Amino acid sequence: MTKSAGNITLVDLENGGKAALARALAAIEQAPEAAANLTLLDAAYAAPRAQVIGVTGPPGVGKSTLLGRLIARYRAAGQRVGVIAVDPSSRRSGGALLGDRIRLVTDPTDDGVFVRSMAARDRLGGLADLTVGAMVLLRAVYDRVLIETVGVGQSETDVAGVADTVVFCVQPGSGDALQFMKAGIVEIPHLAVVTKADMGPPASRALADLKGALALAAAANDPDDWTVATLAVSATQGDGMDEFLNVLDKRADWLDAAGRLAATRQVQAGVWLREALRDRFGRDGLARAAAKSLDVSLAPGQSPFSRQAELAQALRL
Repeated sequence: MTKSAGNITLVDLENGGKAALARALAAIEQAPEAAANLTLLDAAYAAPRAQVIGVTGPPGVGKSTLLGRLIARYRAAGQRVGVIAVDPSSRRSGGALLGDRIRLVTDPTDDGVFVRSMAARDRLGGLADLTVGAMVLLRAVYDRVLIETVGVGQSETDVAGVADTVVFCVQPGSGDALQFMKAGIVEIPHLAVVTKADMGPPASRALADLKGALALAAAANDPDDWTVATLAVSATQGDGMDEFLNVLDKRADWLDAAGRLAATRQVQAGVWLREALRDRFGRDGLARAAAKSLDVSLAPGQSPFSRQAELAQALRL
């Protein structure tokens, strides 16, 4: 039996707590194009509230520990937090292999924090298929949305297509700064963080390497672009967290100025629409759309979810 979100509204999600949101996400995962699910997604897309922060980096770098500390700071300030943690997939079940609930220590009785684990499955960009829809729902209900990528290698660039701010984590003594410079991922983040700063000299060397790598990437940037910030933090000790939060706030203020946030999200939604169609119909599908004179772009403010369903229906004819 196909699930749908029924007549659930954003107000219902806010008042219904974690259970209502979990039901809505389950319905969208099973039937993303059901009319009720599209109505809910469109409503959420039109009512963004949260700052969306994506955190990426290799396994073991301390992403989950950093997120746990960030959640605690936001909750202490009275802000509600939604978390999406994308995990490696089990080849046997297709489900999430690690499970964010093991890695993220949160209070299960706190309705101000919602954590959802997702399996990356065969996606190489570090996110899951459901991530965009889940992010849009959480963005409309919570004050902050945190997305942790799968953390399996050097291909995790999809997070730049869903987050307002991307945080790239590097571990001292790992050589990650130079490796990721080669992979081109240093072009993705807005904030680069050396974790485990309490390690002392290795952390200082990693920070210097990271600044050098980012300086090379920044040389070709437009002077009006955001300048990537670099800093060192110790999530276990709390060192550097004030500066970390301050940079995140500065990034949010920068995006709010001159319409940058709306413009960025518009571009992201348009890219997601094209990729969703390509994933579903292949490159031939996009070619058929062009042959049928179907416009696969988005008008300003238009929801990509209903538009994707409309285009999919037209391509099936």
